[in-house]
Amino acid sequence: MGRKVFFLVPAALFAVLLVAFAIGLKHDPHLLPSALIDRPVPHFSLPGLYKPAGGLSRDDLGGQVTLVNFFASWCAPCREEHDKLMVLAQRPGIRLDGIAYKDKPEDSRAFLDLLGDPYGRVGVDRSGRTAIDFGVYGVPETYIVDASGRIRYRHVGPLTAEDVKEKILPLIERLAEAVPAPSGARKPD
Repeated sequence: MGRKVFFLVPAALFAVLLVAFAIGLKHDPHLLPSALIDRPVPHFSLPGLYKPAGGLSRDDLGGQVTLVNFFASWCAPCREEHDKLMVLAQRPGIRLDGIAYKDKPEDSRAFLDLLGDPYGRVGVDRSGRTAIDFGVYGVPETYIVDASGRIRYRHVGPLTAEDVKEKILPLIERLAEAVPAPSGARKPD
């Protein structure tokens, strides 16, 4: 009897590990949980990347759907996704703001001068405090903020053309349709 138990225990442990491994394989690594989904954007106020332009704060994220992209000049995946951001910025009705994460302002400016600047506003998060408040795991990360200033979606890692087409644009469209027309204005038929 003792020998049977000796052989059954490792077999049972192996079966448990096999089940755990199978569950882990079904998990999408880009779907990291965020406690901020459907909650207001955290309070923040960052200095601007460019002197004449203003910075970026929570108060700037309201009134229309906005993508907020955390990036850094030293981040290789940020370079990988940058062309997708440039295309998104050209689309009518899409507002895109950036937050330079733990980066020297001169390096962030050089990065955007080289690859193009898709952002309406760029805030500088030198300490990483704002990223912590958003729950950023690492750059790049992109958030969709609705017109009322609530975070509706979080994308971890570089955006791909497929992500933009299948997730980002449909959600922006749905959220934009949900924005009530200004008083006195009539929605088109």
